[in-house]
Amino acid sequence: MELNTLERDDIESAAESAVVPSAASRKVFVKTYGCQMNVYDSQRMTDALAADGIRRHITIGEADLVLLNTCHIREKAAEKVYSELGRIREMKAERAQAGSEMLIGVAGCVAQAEGAEIIRRSPVVDLVIGPQTYHRLPDVLARVRGGEKIVETDYAIEDKFEHLPQPKRAEIIRRGVTAFLTVQEGCDKFCTFCVVPYTRGSEVSRPVAQIVAEAERLAQAGVREVTLLGQNVNAWHGEGENGEEWGLGRLLFRLARLRYTTSHPRDMDDELIAAHRDLPTLMPYLHLPVQSGSDRILKAMNRRHTAKDYLTLLDRIRAARSDIALSGDFIVGFPGETDADFEATMDLVRQVNYASAFSFKYS
Repeated sequence: MELNTLERDDIESAAESAVVPSAASRKVFVKTYGCQMNVYDSQRMTDALAADGIRRHITIGEADLVLLNTCHIREKAAEKVYSELGRIREMKAERAQAGSEMLIGVAGCVAQAEGAEIIRRSPVVDLVIGPQTYHRLPDVLARVRGGEKIVETDYAIEDKFEHLPQPKRAEIIRRGVTAFLTVQEGCDKFCTFCVVPYTRGSEVSRPVAQIVAEAERLAQAGVREVTLLGQNVNAWHGEGENGEEWGLGRLLFRLARLRYTTSHPRDMDDELIAAHRDLPTLMPYLHLPVQSGSDRILKAMNRRHTAKDYLTLLDRIRAARSDIALSGDFIVGFPGETDADFEATMDLVRQVNYASAFSFKYS
């Protein structure tokens, strides 16, 4: 996965209590760490809970279920989760003294990477659920209410997207005129700084029919701009409606006003570049991380491209779409980085003239 992280309280629906309020009165609070896909996943988890009548809640204090949807891209991000669990533990104790119960769940990439270790380090946690098993969340909660502590991180044989319920039209409208839509998960690049192949698995592309159907539901509810998501989104491929093999460039022509993120330079093929030239509904924006301007560091990162390769690719993209706004990701302090390596990165930044950039200290 490329680094493009944010942290936010994502208040997307539904949850649980143990002194058994009615289903209609149960509430969930979701805090989302990390990338845009985690935001999307939080929405889909709460959609699954909403199907059981569990409502979202915007404050943590009154929630019957607290879910932390976590990020593992950096060590500091993972440690934040344990700090937050310490704070929530006190709330849970206060609720118990008042005669009610607050269930606590850890989801996302920390859940996938650390599994049962989370409950060992923080016994206050009732459930741990990985990114590929969110469609099982209602069943997991039922088992937790029966007194079990659950760790559900095995990669599901079934496709979670076929089993997750769709949000109701009113919920889509509430979320606004822009929406995220996951088309691809996982990564096969194995950059040396990145845990995503181990927490999200190998690259998997959603079928065209699923993507188009979800996009149409969004459009019918008033969504005007869709951002296609994937850990390595431009690696998406699938069988198109005509039976031919499609890449992301072909898929874009099937959808409306679009963005996509996050991309890898090695998967920017001619068809995708042509889509930026020929497709008016594709926004003139591209997030294309490079991480470093030093060939020595790029090799150590296992990026499998050079700074010159990246700059040449940007020349081709800008030739296709002269008004395109570019953004990138950069890691500073990668092991072995020298002042000369850092200056090579700064030189690349000056050459590209990014519209925006995300920079991170290696951890």
